[in-house]
Amino acid sequence: MEGAERRARTRKLLTHVVLIIMAFIMLVPFAWMILTAVKTTQESISVDPFYILPASGWHWENFGTVWKSYNFIVLYKNTLLMIFFRVVCACLTATMAGYAFGRLNFPFKKILFALVLIQMMVPGQIFIIPQYLMVSKMGALNTTFGLVFPGLVTAFGTYLLKTGYEGLPKDLEEAAMIDGCNVGQRFLHIMMPLTRSSMISLGIFTAVFAFKDLMWPMIVCTNASTTTLSAGLAKMQGQYGSEYPTMMAAATLAVLPMIIIYVIFQKQFVEGIATSGGKL
Repeated sequence: MEGAERRARTRKLLTHVVLIIMAFIMLVPFAWMILTAVKTTQESISVDPFYILPASGWHWENFGTVWKSYNFIVLYKNTLLMIFFRVVCACLTATMAGYAFGRLNFPFKKILFALVLIQMMVPGQIFIIPQYLMVSKMGALNTTFGLVFPGLVTAFGTYLLKTGYEGLPKDLEEAAMIDGCNVGQRFLHIMMPLTRSSMISLGIFTAVFAFKDLMWPMIVCTNASTTTLSAGLAKMQGQYGSEYPTMMAAATLAVLPMIIIYVIFQKQFVEGIATSGGKL
């Protein structure tokens, strides 16, 4: 009995050691980014692998330099607005479409859902030209609506919510029908609240994908006052060349919103990822 307990403690200890090592490995890029941001240019390009900490002092003025060069308040605002509206639109349209495909019967249901699946399999870059032409015709270039436009609907979200609705027991909906609820009442008051975990998962994925989106903001928003953090960082590479400390300072400022959002909604993040079975 003691031998079994000893082996269990040993396995638990080894598991924790492996997890700590993996966590450390994942944090190394972030630590390297912050340390590079407070170095001089000469120190940042040093090939000495042990040249980790800045030798000539911590140059926090790199953050001031990049803050003055780019209006980060505007970049933060544009990025957060794009994330917010994309999450709202994706959850709203996907939950309605998912309920229709998962619980209702209507003509050409299988054909229409097949089109949704085909859209998931096609690379998103194929839709950039038609989407750009549509946004241009509407006069929505260099606007928040232009940034949000590709995220108004989501094929992935429709599939995710359809799966969530199909996993719910039919007895709940049948009981609501016996009580006299129509389709809208069954959807709003009975079924939609039960897919909260699926909508949280969709919101997480949508927010992360919107934050990482680079190509669309660079195409649709060419003005500095309407662009996002990812596009601003991409343009900074050409402006500063090999000024790695300045670039890393900008990258550090750019990740702050997502870190703050994660700290605030940590429980929902973990719940959403565990429910969906996916990874970011």
